[in-house]
Amino acid sequence: MARLQLLHVLAALCFSLAGVVVLAAPTPTFFVEGRVYCDTCRTGFETPATVYIAGAKVRVECKHFLSNAVEHTAEGLTDASGTYRIELADDHEEQICEVVLVESPVAGCSEITGGRERARVLVAGNSGLSSNVRYANALGFLKDEPLPICGFLLRQYALGDDE
Repeated sequence: MARLQLLHVLAALCFSLAGVVVLAAPTPTFFVEGRVYCDTCRTGFETPATVYIAGAKVRVECKHFLSNAVEHTAEGLTDASGTYRIELADDHEEQICEVVLVESPVAGCSEITGGRERARVLVAGNSGLSSNVRYANALGFLKDEPLPICGFLLRQYALGDDE
């Protein structure tokens, strides 16, 4: 009988400790990284004339996948290399998260246009990714007027005007 009571006590102790371990599990933290550039040729993609923007403001928006309601936001600024790193707490498994351009500090390169103004990122722990860093595609503001060298560059890509 004493042996049965000892087993009950051990089982209760195991369940108690398991509960403590579950309660003490840390909240996951993710980091969303990417770059922001000035599209100096107004091409919609990076070229050798691309300039990366320091001090550009971006925002991560996580929307519920069914209602499309924004449930979480976080903002960040780019460093001298045009790179941002935004920390996000918690798992956003039931949300669709995107990095969105907000503001450029560069006069003459602040136009936001469709195609390079947002990038989707997966911010969930059960994604099969081993790292807690999520990389977003580069985002670009458009320069008011293309640089003079852009015609030459576009011909290199076979995208220039036929002359």
